[in-house]
Amino acid sequence: MPEHMKKSELATSNKKELYLKTNKKSKETLLLKKLLEEERENLEYFFDKIDLEALEKVYSILKACKGLIIFSGVGKSALVAKKIAATMTSTNTRAIYLSPMNALHGDIGIVSKEDVFVLISKSGESEELVQLLPFLRNKKATLVAVVSNLSSRLAKASDLALCLPVKKELCPFDLAPTTSSIVQMIFGDVISIALMREKNFSIDEYAFNHPAGQIGKRLTFKVGDLMLTGSEIPIAQSESKLIDCLVELSNKRCGSLLISNKSLELLGIFTDGDLRRALQQLGSKALDLPIKELMNSNPRTITRDSLAREALKLMEGSKKNEVTVLPVVDEHKKILGLLKLHDLIQTGI
Repeated sequence: MPEHMKKSELATSNKKELYLKTNKKSKETLLLKKLLEEERENLEYFFDKIDLEALEKVYSILKACKGLIIFSGVGKSALVAKKIAATMTSTNTRAIYLSPMNALHGDIGIVSKEDVFVLISKSGESEELVQLLPFLRNKKATLVAVVSNLSSRLAKASDLALCLPVKKELCPFDLAPTTSSIVQMIFGDVISIALMREKNFSIDEYAFNHPAGQIGKRLTFKVGDLMLTGSEIPIAQSESKLIDCLVELSNKRCGSLLISNKSLELLGIFTDGDLRRALQQLGSKALDLPIKELMNSNPRTITRDSLAREALKLMEGSKKNEVTVLPVVDEHKKILGLLKLHDLIQTGI
């Protein structure tokens, strides 16, 4: 076969492969876009049809609960119930999840007449929950059914039933819990945050409930927990010559010196950058100048009781004037410590 024919066939093959890849990508994109649009329509149906009056009644019952708010469900609804209980617990509403199977084998002993028992089920016909009803009645707990079928046994047997309208599941067979799980989650989030606001739940209380992880660190770590203190602080007297301060600047490895008077009041800051600029502009003459003539006399400062996240925001500035250290002072500008950006980052804030 002539060489030019081989090249022609190869080019044709490459074009065909590229077309197939592009066409496949286009089909995948269209499918995902179609599903997103369907889910949006499903959720719009929910928001349009939800009975706000019934939702408010559920909220009122939960708000008035003197005991525990107990959630239960089966399958995907169980996972949603666990999440709602966890959200409420973390925002200072006393809530737990109780497995219907475990409840039937002894755990129902935790239920009292002061409690509200919330049964979550799309169909309202989950046998495990239906079996619980007479025993919950004996416990005199208030029963709330959260279903998508008000004609169901759970809805009819409960003290109050809330219908979560579901047009259809995103599943092509209208079987796998997809849209229904989302609207259950929306119900839980709305009720949880409504209760949170009702209690005037503060950011400090939220921090106490999240002592670990990034949330806890951002809300609980204070500047005083992270700052350098005592002999770790790089300090120079304002009248000292630059050449006499270089050892302190080098040894403390903070990239800066806090400039003070004899009473340790902060007068300014001198950084590695200031050193470079002084040498560039003045050469060796800079070494014999008092450091007060070379320092920044208006540095950003922070107090020891400020949150570390506030310090981080102060260091970032307007993104064009970031700083890597912050002097920590009291109300009289007396130096208490030095906070380094490196130490902030290491905490994971």
